[in-house]
Amino acid sequence: MEIGKVPESVLKRSILKQIHTKRKEVLVGAAVGEDCAAVKLAEDEVFILSTDPITGTTADIGSLAIQVTLNDLASAGAEPVGVLLTALLPQDITEPQIRQMMRQVEETCGKAGVQVMGGHTEVTMAVNRSVLTITGVGKVKQGGFISTAGAKAGMDILLTKWAGIEGTSILAKEKQEELRSRFSEDFIMRAQKFDQMLSVLPEAAVAVKSGVGAMHDVTEGGVFGALWEMAEGSGVGLEIELKKIPLKQETVEICEFFGISPYTLISSGAMLMAASDGNRLAFDLKQAGIPAAVIGKATDGKERVLLNGEERRFLEPPKTDELYQVVLA
Repeated sequence: MEIGKVPESVLKRSILKQIHTKRKEVLVGAAVGEDCAAVKLAEDEVFILSTDPITGTTADIGSLAIQVTLNDLASAGAEPVGVLLTALLPQDITEPQIRQMMRQVEETCGKAGVQVMGGHTEVTMAVNRSVLTITGVGKVKQGGFISTAGAKAGMDILLTKWAGIEGTSILAKEKQEELRSRFSEDFIMRAQKFDQMLSVLPEAAVAVKSGVGAMHDVTEGGVFGALWEMAEGSGVGLEIELKKIPLKQETVEICEFFGISPYTLISSGAMLMAASDGNRLAFDLKQAGIPAAVIGKATDGKERVLLNGEERRFLEPPKTDELYQVVLA
């Protein structure tokens, strides 16, 4: 395609025509020539906004981009309403590829009842593969916002599902040929299907009802990165038991294959939570069919400690995600 805005015929045919989900709150949505969306809220409701790019993979980029942003909104206790998307596309992209990306976007939005309200699509020399940035718009009742910085000393720290599931799925898709040298097709396919567990909307809904103190979806930097961010934002210390952080066997083996750590691997689909009664929250989550484990406690002071048997070491600020060491190598 030629550099510049996506042609209007492509915009209408392969982008706008793929958008079907509508919300009553959205007064003005995606259309040719519209630069802004308009959303109406009730007097006792608050806007919640979040934005995220997808740069580490092109496999299922439309689905992944939407899910990551919906997870951000859910971690704040908000109901997702709509999204704005910016797609920066390489010159060698084809219209069928654009249409497929938008179908992924709409399918994921449709499942969550979320409207694509607008955005921008452009073919540019600045990228050599598609980059999709999503801005999410959600709403929450006055006083209902849940912050990542809400953890307090004495609270239990929980993790839902498993660490590294997003990164495992991406690696199983992007590095399929390499993995075949060691693993069976069945093993690789199971790992690829971890992308079906990336939504944290169900656990966020349960946690809000159970009185959770803080939530943080686990994305770049993995569980260790999310732990650091929650502790730093909340001004607390941590004592985390490494062996209590749940892992899938597929994640362990794929990380061993590439020589990377599952604890610093991108982990959308896992939610970090802080609660006064972690065992009760874990029970409520399990009753809803969501695996959850208490992995440690928030503490007074600034020490953020990882315990592994008698070994004791300190958590460090987030570094480059393990995923990039593999997919960009």
